[in-house]
Amino acid sequence: MCREVTLKEVAMKRYTGNLVIELEDQNTGTIETVSETNMVTNAVNDILGVNPMGVMYKAGGQYDDSLTWNQELLPICPNMIGGILLFPSSITEQADNLYLPSTNLPVAYASNDVNATANTKRGSMNLTESMKLADGFKFVWEFTPSQGNGTIAAVGLTSKHGGANAYGSEVAVDSTLLQIKKVSLDDGDGFINDLFRCVTVDFENAKMYALCYASNTVTIKRYRIPVFDIGLNEKLDDSTLTLEDTTVLQCSTFHFYGSYTPYGIFMDGGDGYWYGFANQGNSSGSATVLWIKIRKSDYTFTEGQWTLSNATLMTMGSFKEGSSYPSGNRSAVVRNGYLYVPSYDKTGVYKINISNSTDVTLISLGFTSTMKCLGETGSCDCCMSVINDIIVAYDFEIDVNDNVIATFAGERCGNVSTPFFRYKEYVFAWGGAYLNQYRYTWILTPYLATICNLSQAVVKNADKTMKITYTLTEQTV
Repeated sequence: MCREVTLKEVAMKRYTGNLVIELEDQNTGTIETVSETNMVTNAVNDILGVNPMGVMYKAGGQYDDSLTWNQELLPICPNMIGGILLFPSSITEQADNLYLPSTNLPVAYASNDVNATANTKRGSMNLTESMKLADGFKFVWEFTPSQGNGTIAAVGLTSKHGGANAYGSEVAVDSTLLQIKKVSLDDGDGFINDLFRCVTVDFENAKMYALCYASNTVTIKRYRIPVFDIGLNEKLDDSTLTLEDTTVLQCSTFHFYGSYTPYGIFMDGGDGYWYGFANQGNSSGSATVLWIKIRKSDYTFTEGQWTLSNATLMTMGSFKEGSSYPSGNRSAVVRNGYLYVPSYDKTGVYKINISNSTDVTLISLGFTSTMKCLGETGSCDCCMSVINDIIVAYDFEIDVNDNVIATFAGERCGNVSTPFFRYKEYVFAWGGAYLNQYRYTWILTPYLATICNLSQAVVKNADKTMKITYTLTEQTV
């Protein structure tokens, strides 16, 4: 006989955490101690409990590249939870508050190892005092007088990768994106060009939107893509997309430049509109930019041309459709109503108000960027993208207040052609190198696994060492 199992009979884990911060003044020996309890977010449950686009399955071909979860993410402590982030401002205590705006970037962090780098924001785990407990894990981190200085108002546990460099530093290639899957794509159904032109993924509704330009027209294609459910005739290698709608817009002003390699780019503005921009790089004089603004809800659009006085712009993007493989470049982004384009000499980034093209600001980088692609060199190069609200490039980042953060110049991802698309802790993109095409999946590693606001902020300076003891325990309820 079978009997129904009620929810009350299902064993569940409840996690609790306790934080102790000890600041010792090296001149007086005085120790300031702060003790707090925390809340636990949905981060771990999300990573283990959701499976967007079948990332947990080997669904492509023999060349799929999948992460070995043991050691990288499991056991949960000290891997999926194995780092710490310290913030200058308090954090809203909500279970789905997984990432913070770049107005509250961490002033200090640490991973599950000893910091052997010159990164002064990063501390070290005390490998002797940190240990597995019968009902959890005890983390102990230490910061020398030169490490982790600043105001600390909130603390959160994160992954070991997120605690290594957070969103990036100047001393090492950041580990912000942890690749967990690279699916080899089959172009037998001819979707590659549209996949590589994807500008929007609606995860909840299983929709993907691709925009392209040809012969004075902009074509919008809406596809169904399996995300959380799969149809009777669908697979999980992007070879069974269902084209649901095609809309063609006739343009009078907007067009891509060139023919052999058409120069132009489409982007999701995050404000209910898609934007298209086209320009030719200019090393002197004024820049000419063609633009189109398309309302997502009804596909109505406006278009026009800007003349930007004394602005010298890099080419913003290109896309060449190919029967064997597409090629393209992305070197501009839209954020909060502004278009960001690198200067021709690569020493700055122009910030252009989309609603008022006379409002143009040149953000100086303070150095000459290489403006190389974020990933490996191939037929598709993504040189700038947005992760949460941070503009990410090869050797710098720009936060939401337009502060430039120099980072180690190095590859951060694969051959990416599209923007980054985030669902909870997962990040997706499509791209490839010549005859090889892929869908990439990463985990955005500096997530908040716990949130602990201090009753009163403390200040760590060069006169103090800091020791943090963070005990995380579990109970079956």
